[in-house]
Amino acid sequence: MIYVYKNLGETPLEALDRLRLEKPEYAREILSYAGRLDPLAEGVMMVLVGEENKEREKYLNMTKEYEFEVLFGLATDTYDLLGLVTDHLGAKLPSEESIKSALKNFKGIRSQGYPAYSSKTVAGRPLFEYARAGKLAEIELPKKEVEIFDIELLGSREISKNELLESIEEKVSKVKGDFRQEAISARWKQVLVQAGDSMFAIAKIKMHASSGTYARSVAVELGAKLGLPAVAYSIKRIAYR
Repeated sequence: MIYVYKNLGETPLEALDRLRLEKPEYAREILSYAGRLDPLAEGVMMVLVGEENKEREKYLNMTKEYEFEVLFGLATDTYDLLGLVTDHLGAKLPSEESIKSALKNFKGIRSQGYPAYSSKTVAGRPLFEYARAGKLAEIELPKKEVEIFDIELLGSREISKNELLESIEEKVSKVKGDFRQEAISARWKQVLVQAGDSMFAIAKIKMHASSGTYARSVAVELGAKLGLPAVAYSIKRIAYR
């Protein structure tokens, strides 16, 4: 078993392909990752090599630590920046005390719904296929029991609409393949151009959680606790435990 750093914009499979190129000794090995990361998430990814793949379940259940940022005042259909904006409301930065108070509600065991744009399968098809086809109403979105062992606010800041748009365009441009990038970028530009002189609020969170916990879902749920639309602005996995 080895660790690789999945870069921003890569899919997990692209990270494995890069590993094979950078380290030819793994070129002929059977490789798989334990714990996927979305294209706009980055960080540590565990890679199982050869015979270790037979013990995959043992590795999949490891807990994980993340640092992620929550952007308030905007919502997307993917819960992160690689999605179509569904709600927008320029919002002042919530007080750090209100954020800390809201985060107290997240510790412990909870039922978390899978994001519509995720690889979780229902009737043999990943959820994102239902979402793209406009058929989510035909199925019941699955849920999973997860546990958040620790979650804390690391800090907060504000960002202008111009800085935000520049950052989003840069991040989306790093993603290859068909992720609706053209439509997503056009929608972000339309919304932010119309946002006037709005400033947007970002909070940075650190979380230790059980396997299968979606940081982008926690971002959306935190916004809901504070009465604001929200998305994951950045996600970084920093450790497995």
